[in-house]
Amino acid sequence: MTIRHLRIFLAVCRQDSNTTKAAEELHMTQPAVSLALKELEQYYGVILFDRIGRRLKITEAGRHFRDYAQHITAAFDDMERGMRNWDSFGFLRVGASITIGSQFLPYYVKVFSTIQPGTEIHARVLPTDQLEEMLMENELDLALIEGVSHSPALVSEEYMDDRLVILCPNNGRYTMGQTISIEEFNTHKLLLREPGSGTREIFERAMAQAGYAVHPGWEAMSTTALVNAVIQGLGTAVLPYRMVRGSVNRGLTTVVKVAELDLSRRFYILRHKEKLLTKTAGIFLDICRNYEMDYPLPETFDLY
Repeated sequence: MTIRHLRIFLAVCRQDSNTTKAAEELHMTQPAVSLALKELEQYYGVILFDRIGRRLKITEAGRHFRDYAQHITAAFDDMERGMRNWDSFGFLRVGASITIGSQFLPYYVKVFSTIQPGTEIHARVLPTDQLEEMLMENELDLALIEGVSHSPALVSEEYMDDRLVILCPNNGRYTMGQTISIEEFNTHKLLLREPGSGTREIFERAMAQAGYAVHPGWEAMSTTALVNAVIQGLGTAVLPYRMVRGSVNRGLTTVVKVAELDLSRRFYILRHKEKLLTKTAGIFLDICRNYEMDYPLPETFDLY
């Protein structure tokens, strides 16, 4: 029994049990239609149509079979449409680190949704190390991160430049853009993102290259919590400039430079090297790569 048998059976039902008209509808010969009905009856061991003279009349078993056939062919057609147009009507699993997820991902998704309205985005905003684990477990199709990959099984592609800044209270101690020594900076109470975040990793690497270890006074997953702590004079934070420019522009905080520290960085697209990306994923990645050229820079909405 095949889906073809079910379609022939349903055509006969639609044509009031007339095999000749069903054959015309299906562009088949009448004997081929009759043979398909006979094969169905033999396969299930039931009579689907009574033969009365030269006419067919559907039986109770036939009516019961018709309900099944309609359900099965409808489900089959849905599957065909869904799988053949998966790139247009499927879903894409995207992860982003905290900075990218809060500042850029909503804009990427908005543009993508206008181009691919039938594709649903499943988004996760998490620390970089968790995103890497999800890529390894095939729980994500791709991820946008602030740091570099730690796994040889993952492929990373640079796609945007960024920088971290040293954020201090605006209490008159420093002027905007002032350069201080790393020895002086090392006396500050540090308010940092949590271990495993791209921001924390880049800062620790820069400090290690300068010969210093990092001992934070505060750790938080929330950039807003750290900025508010700086505003209250509780210490110095190291954060992405895009995340803190609201407080800087309002005069609530001050940015300084540390001569010995290079805090420039790049954003990366991360995926498993054995993952075959769909056309839909390619469209999304092109939006990420070209966003700053094609669309206005996102405005930040800081919560203080």
